[in-house]
Amino acid sequence: MKGKAKPIRLAFKYGQAEIPFALEFRDRKSLAITIGADLKVRVVAPKDKPVEEVLARVKKKAKWILRKKDYFLRFHPLTPPRQYVSGETHIYLGRQYRLKVVQDQDEMVKLRGKYLFVYGQKRPRRVKELLGEWYQGHATMIFTKHLEECYRTVKKYGITYPKVQVRKMQKRWGSCSQAGNILLNTELVKAPIYCIEYVIMHELCHLKERNHTKSFYKLLYRCMPDWEMRKKRLAGC
Repeated sequence: MKGKAKPIRLAFKYGQAEIPFALEFRDRKSLAITIGADLKVRVVAPKDKPVEEVLARVKKKAKWILRKKDYFLRFHPLTPPRQYVSGETHIYLGRQYRLKVVQDQDEMVKLRGKYLFVYGQKRPRRVKELLGEWYQGHATMIFTKHLEECYRTVKKYGITYPKVQVRKMQKRWGSCSQAGNILLNTELVKAPIYCIEYVIMHELCHLKERNHTKSFYKLLYRCMPDWEMRKKRLAGC
């Protein structure tokens, strides 16, 4: 039995920017381009499409690709590289906050005005850990609150109230399991509330309609009529 073919690595120039992407050929009728939260561009094309034709199609989407990557950069934990020292910015609920590290015997993180205060030892590794715990805690609290609010909209469609788990993911903002649980990316807490609500509503609708069918989008429209605007804000397109 043959193994799965490895993606082809390609790249092209658009202005001063170089856009690398991974290309896979599959049994499908249309070409799909995706940019994940990890900033990587993935292209899936029909098996009968020549590489040159695929490359031409991807080049036409260069502006959209860069715009979407630029949006993800606002929330990406690795770009720009974090040093976890006073003066750099961190994002929470769509807003930027200046980090202030304060030497103190007691460890804690406080959000005050336009600043994120981290009290404790001025060791970047420990500051990173404290901030990670703070984001995790706030993400769990905020996602749970808005899950409850969104559920009030969908419960009339026979959707069972799900358990929610929160952890970091590289490629997705959220997902749902066959067991009826919803998994949300901790990094989503850096996006505006209305984007968080969109991801939650999207996953709630998947508990009734598992695939992206007409029935799924019909349900999503009923539950959140402006979901497309929220999705565009989240995707940056």
